[in-house]
Amino acid sequence: MQAAPAARANICNPFNDGFSFYEEGRNGKAVLLVHGMSGAPAEMRLVARQFVRMGYSVLAPLLAGHGRGEHALRRSRWQDWLESVASAADWLAARSDMVFAAGICVGGKLSLLASHGAFSPIRSVALYSPCFHYDGWNVPRYYAVLSPHIGWMKYVPFIDRLNFSETPSLGIKDDRLRRMIAGMESEGVLSHFPGRGLIEMHDLGVHLKKSLPGITTPSLIVHSREDDLSAPRHAHYIASHIGGPAELHLLNDSYHMVHVDREHRKVAELSARFFEVNHAF
Repeated sequence: MQAAPAARANICNPFNDGFSFYEEGRNGKAVLLVHGMSGAPAEMRLVARQFVRMGYSVLAPLLAGHGRGEHALRRSRWQDWLESVASAADWLAARSDMVFAAGICVGGKLSLLASHGAFSPIRSVALYSPCFHYDGWNVPRYYAVLSPHIGWMKYVPFIDRLNFSETPSLGIKDDRLRRMIAGMESEGVLSHFPGRGLIEMHDLGVHLKKSLPGITTPSLIVHSREDDLSAPRHAHYIASHIGGPAELHLLNDSYHMVHVDREHRKVAELSARFFEVNHAF
């Protein structure tokens, strides 16, 4: 049974981990920003800056199992990540009049599931580059072959001990911004991630697909036509299967990490417009 917001807000302090950050806004509304698998809150700072300029408070929490290296991530499960998001949303709701959520890849899927939970304060969600498995144009062939079959390969003993490297582009089209993200290992971003991460991403995706018809949270889905890690078909799948109102927007000048790439300002503007105009209620 899920704890009521007030109860969880009392036990959740997102500032004790050294990676999460919170910035106070001026309009009484807040955006929860959720990083991706093997990422960290630091990667959300560019888009957070845009939201703060528009008056929103922002909270970027560290997901369970992240920020402490590959061993810690290997021990975590997607349910732990989801609890991190739900707890952070309740903490933010205690300090805001209205809460929205936005997340990249796994972070977007977690945000959507958290919004569907009992007592959730999340009004609308923006999913950036949703991905059920890696099939983008720049994914190494063995990734593309492995990812769709991770559901049964997770029972192979060695898969959990394997480590996988990020692609050379890091999912970012802009060279300068790519260098910025590449320097964030000291801020908790991993350049390698364990096979357990792929397993948990797969299991999270399976759960989300089963849940989509019953999810009524208004959702914006932002995906790049040039996404190098996940094809736009993932975004189209969510838009066509979710039970609530959904808006799909395709970008033309970004790779996978749309929240830090060349169009990150546009991503924030699209999100705020969706939150405020279309589905704020």
